[in-house]
Amino acid sequence: MITENRLIFRGKCNLPVNIITKIRLIMRLLFILLVVSISSSVYGQDPSELNRYDGRFCTGTGDVDFLRLIDESFAFFHPNPVVPNLTMVYKPEWNTFCEGAGWNGWWSQNPYGFSYAAVPFLQEPWLAILQRSWDIFWDNQGDGKKQGLRRKLPVIGPDGCLGDGEAPGLGSFTQGDGNVKIHDWFYEATAAVVVMQAEILLVNRDKKALAYYLPKMERSCNFIEKARDPKNNLFLVGPACNLLAPSYGGVKQPDGSFGKGYLAGLSITYLAALDRMVELYKMKGDINKLREYIHRQKITRESLPQLLTPAGYFVKSIEPGGIKHGVLGQKQFGYLEGVANADAVALRVADDKTAENIYKQIASFPEIRPFDFLLTNAPGLDDTYVSWGSSVSAELRGFWTFGQWINGGAWGTVEGRAILMYYRLGKFEDIRRSAIRAVKWAKDFRMDSPWSQRGENTNNPWSDSGKFRVGGVAVMIDNFAIPAATIRGLFDYDYRSDHLILRPRIPGSITRYSQKEPIRFGEKSLYLSCKNGGPTVKSVTVNGKIIKTGTSDGVVLMYNELPKEAKIEITTFGGWPKETSTAVYPVIPTLLSGKEIKTQTAAELPDSLRRPYNILCAMKKLLVKEEGTYYEQAFTDAAIQSFEDFKVRVTMDPGPGYYRPVTPERKEGIERFYSQAALAMYKGFALQMESYSKKKDYRYKKIASCFQEAQK
Repeated sequence: MITENRLIFRGKCNLPVNIITKIRLIMRLLFILLVVSISSSVYGQDPSELNRYDGRFCTGTGDVDFLRLIDESFAFFHPNPVVPNLTMVYKPEWNTFCEGAGWNGWWSQNPYGFSYAAVPFLQEPWLAILQRSWDIFWDNQGDGKKQGLRRKLPVIGPDGCLGDGEAPGLGSFTQGDGNVKIHDWFYEATAAVVVMQAEILLVNRDKKALAYYLPKMERSCNFIEKARDPKNNLFLVGPACNLLAPSYGGVKQPDGSFGKGYLAGLSITYLAALDRMVELYKMKGDINKLREYIHRQKITRESLPQLLTPAGYFVKSIEPGGIKHGVLGQKQFGYLEGVANADAVALRVADDKTAENIYKQIASFPEIRPFDFLLTNAPGLDDTYVSWGSSVSAELRGFWTFGQWINGGAWGTVEGRAILMYYRLGKFEDIRRSAIRAVKWAKDFRMDSPWSQRGENTNNPWSDSGKFRVGGVAVMIDNFAIPAATIRGLFDYDYRSDHLILRPRIPGSITRYSQKEPIRFGEKSLYLSCKNGGPTVKSVTVNGKIIKTGTSDGVVLMYNELPKEAKIEITTFGGWPKETSTAVYPVIPTLLSGKEIKTQTAAELPDSLRRPYNILCAMKKLLVKEEGTYYEQAFTDAAIQSFEDFKVRVTMDPGPGYYRPVTPERKEGIERFYSQAALAMYKGFALQMESYSKKKDYRYKKIASCFQEAQK
């Protein structure tokens, strides 16, 4: 008789051993599959996804250092106790931004990179403050009658011309440094302001604002058109009319004076303006103007090849006789122009081939990025009007020396556009090196402009010993361009008349990325995330619904088809080239997440800050009860936060510093800077409430009465 080996289960029937063995094997396999399934759902297939980052403004997996860089880049645009922020460049008397670090004016070239890059994600109250800042220029726009200043001498600006170093009611229609008597009108700066205003209008889609600003912008474009040479459709202009002036010297004449040449930067920046003007006329529905501006756009774009070197990058200028300035290897005028070339790529004026040629030349010429930042030019200029024909002339002293100012200096506003260039081309390690160097300077509270000594900045003549020294602390608007570009470049926002194009450029070392901070598109708020597998778009969902991708390298979002709040998830593939990380993120001090903020240590407010803080807190409670006070509530929230950040900052260990030691004296100076910023926010709000009380509109008077009540 054959007997079977059986196992007895408690309260169950007996089963043969071989059956039990099979069951155990199956259960083990199921367990393994379950573990793999859970691991896949949580971490994905890439081992790098084990590295997770959950920050205050973004989350992601993969490269934690780069994710922290993005997260802390957002912090520059919100009050926080870790890095400089916009409260520190707010001028309460004007209710606008200012240059900062003791420079109380508002220049055109300095905030260009910040303004362009930040508009898509900038929230209130900063968006309204930014517009009021540019209103200084539009209110001072030349009309052929209005007097501006040229070194304290009155000068009448041409109709449409915009200027430099402005203040409310006071403008200059030429660049204000150097030998201003020989300066031409500020042509490229005028074009740049048009670009910035166009970006604001395309992002906001405000029809009333469009009707107000578009005629002013048209006058500026007409002003620039008068410099167009019909023989070649380039722009013939004289000294110091380039954006980062007065580095352009024009053309030296036989009698020693300086005449006009064809400036590449003007063609590039003006074409960027025309690209956006075309979209604005489409939005408005003005067929006649649209036809006119498409023609201007066409002939300007077709003229650009004349400004290229044989290697395919842009020169700085061309003399009427044909001599090119800014060609590496030439005996004379043999330098590489950084600003115009970066702008051509960042603003998508250059086509893909030209963009690659430009980057190839920059990457193969280390002299133009000796300390990670892109210089304005390298080697030194030999065509400034102070030392024409020589880059080592005895006349090139002080600020004119190579690497100090506009001749080979390192500027945050330019570096922001360079970062956008790197994003477009997928050069993520260039971004990392540049932005990390900038964050180190920022955590030292030395956002100098420019960084001297070609960006090494061992001794800054303005912030270390100059008349604009502010207690060893320097926070300037220029350098907000770098964190702004670090954010904007991730999706390379391209705003059009009726749609938005997203081109995902998430660094290859990041496998998943999600923004907690929305970007703006008219009245729509877009929350973006990306499962990053490369430069090619595979699929897109909006609030979980699959939509057509538009093109393989971008996502087209039609405005009228988007919900008011849209969660957009993009999946990409194709693979990014492998890059080796060459910079370590400066984590001290570090930005706290939302959960960590609740447990952080904070000091008591001193008497000088306590009453303003209490008034703002009371005002916040009153504003909640009033309809239509979104801006005022946003301003109050930012002001209150600036006081609370001061309380945290004084208890924080700032670390030893990176490029500038954080001595006890400097620590105290930084804390005092936080105190001053908080009081400036309160003062600005109080001045707004005073102006509200004088308005006829009942709404404004009611808000002003709330402020009076809050002070009781």
